[in-house]
Amino acid sequence: MQDHFQLVKDYLLELKYTITHENKGEGIIMISKENEGIKNMIIGVAPPILIMEQHIFNIKNKNEVVYRNLLQKNRDIVHGAFVLDETGEKVIFRDTLQVEHLDLNEVEGSLNSLGLLLSEYSDQIINYSKY
Repeated sequence: MQDHFQLVKDYLLELKYTITHENKGEGIIMISKENEGIKNMIIGVAPPILIMEQHIFNIKNKNEVVYRNLLQKNRDIVHGAFVLDETGEKVIFRDTLQVEHLDLNEVEGSLNSLGLLLSEYSDQIINYSKY
């Protein structure tokens, strides 16, 4: 059986992400690349899938307009989507990939999608976080 955890870790290092925490037993890698807006992103290696989650902001006052706009933005995101945690207050970027035939380009595409999202929508994200 292939060591998916090590493969993912190698890809992240090749892509020049800083690994700030790892726990192979739990399949967790935490990464940062702050110049691309990624800080403490959680990568979960849980075959058959790889889960990527990045906390974006907290919604202070639950507001239909913010929720609607986030759902509309999901349509523009190349990989991944905005999701809410169980409280409905934390907005998270989340993407999942299959690990069986995972390659560097897939990992890079998902991470680049988040970077692009953050650069294109940063003003709106800042405004949403103030609601």
